[in-house]
Amino acid sequence: MSDSLGSNTLDIAGKVIAITGASSGIGEATALRLAKHGALLALGARRTDRLEALAARIREAGGEAPLVHALDVTRREEVEAFVQATLARHGRIDVLVNNAGVMPLSRMADLKVDEWERMVDVNVKGVLFGIGAVLPSMNAQRSGHIVNVSSVAGRQVFATAAVYCATKFAVHALSEGLRQESPFLRVTTIAPGAVESELTSTISDPAMKREVDEVFRKEQLPADAIARAIAFAIGQPADVDVNELVVRPTAQPY
Repeated sequence: MSDSLGSNTLDIAGKVIAITGASSGIGEATALRLAKHGALLALGARRTDRLEALAARIREAGGEAPLVHALDVTRREEVEAFVQATLARHGRIDVLVNNAGVMPLSRMADLKVDEWERMVDVNVKGVLFGIGAVLPSMNAQRSGHIVNVSSVAGRQVFATAAVYCATKFAVHALSEGLRQESPFLRVTTIAPGAVESELTSTISDPAMKREVDEVFRKEQLPADAIARAIAFAIGQPADVDVNELVVRPTAQPY
């Protein structure tokens, strides 16, 4: 998806867009990409030092990122505070990008129950908390767009990724159910394949992390490839709802 679809055709300028997990990877790339299209950005993540540096880059390039907010998506009150701070500054939220996620892969027999719980908390409950926080204002304004970042792992199950896949299947189900319930809310699921990110840093088994890094991520897309897909979905006219985009490296077979 090149910028030939880009800044002169996408309806993004002036939209208030809140992004979770914005301090690195897909979230950071999405912020940079949407800023180029004239979005008004609210950036949320746990690492506020990185958010501040990102906001400074955006402003230096002529973009607008007026809000940086500490955010742990597993804490409902922090998600609510992030959304309320955005509403207080701008009076509305046009788009929420639910991007925060973790991927501590392991075999089920390893019984890494704490890691299972963490994946459910971030990848499922974090998405739900984001949806719940923005729905009242989007329903009141009778417009809005929720973009949920899932994975190709939400379409196919892989050994060592059972729980991770389960959380991403859940994201797909939540997105589709939400879409069906509203005649004016746009809902998009983005399903990336292998992408340059910090996801593998959450794998606690060194041998498994090495295998994922060396084998499964041999062919990787830059995070901006996913950012361009997100921009494409957001930038469509109000009567067009891009429900799902799957974006893989050309060489990725699964």
